[in-house]
Amino acid sequence: MNLKCAIVDDEPLALNLLESYVKKTPFLELTGKYSSAVQAMKELPNHPVDLLFLDIQMPELNGLEFSKLVNPVTRIVFTTAFEQYAIDGYKVNALDYLLKPISYVDFLQAANKAMKWFELLQQPKEEIQSIFVKSDYKLVQIELKNILYIEGLKDYIKIYEENNPKPILSLMNMKAMEDLLPASRFMRVHRSYIVQKDKIRVIDRGRIVFGKAYIPISDSYKQAFQDFLEQRS
Repeated sequence: MNLKCAIVDDEPLALNLLESYVKKTPFLELTGKYSSAVQAMKELPNHPVDLLFLDIQMPELNGLEFSKLVNPVTRIVFTTAFEQYAIDGYKVNALDYLLKPISYVDFLQAANKAMKWFELLQQPKEEIQSIFVKSDYKLVQIELKNILYIEGLKDYIKIYEENNPKPILSLMNMKAMEDLLPASRFMRVHRSYIVQKDKIRVIDRGRIVFGKAYIPISDSYKQAFQDFLEQRS
């Protein structure tokens, strides 16, 4: 599997360095390099890529602003000389953040993260045993077998696991998480909750009980949940 990628940077030296890194990475294919976000904005719609190495501080249109216009399927790795942009980069759901001067080791680590991401997407949902989510500016692998339930909080989710008192907080919405999980194992029971079916042990007055947590079942999901219970009874 190869990933098509492009580079956007207004510094010629940085552009050429990243191009040399791409060329010696076997699974990356460079389809475009652009000296401004404005130029990339014109070209990328006709030459879509899987992975975009994007500088943040550029004239006219900076990388953070441009990233919001990029096809959501494209994964973004920000590159910048300024560490303070790291948090902003993760707020727009970047895959990774590279601080200049960029070594090939750091570049390769970011490229490998992207490869793992796309390999996971290609795997049939029913065969997935784990997922990667972004938490505390890192990609964290979570074993599906450990998940009890997931709680949605606006643009964030909390993933609750067995034998882990502290939930994993990740910047993504419930719809994205629901699409990522195999429906044979997980089900939505409320606008704000997804549960793992095999982890349900107690139902108390229409609520699913996980320890001290009581998960409500909303009216719009009650019939599907009732059908599930009848299949297991």
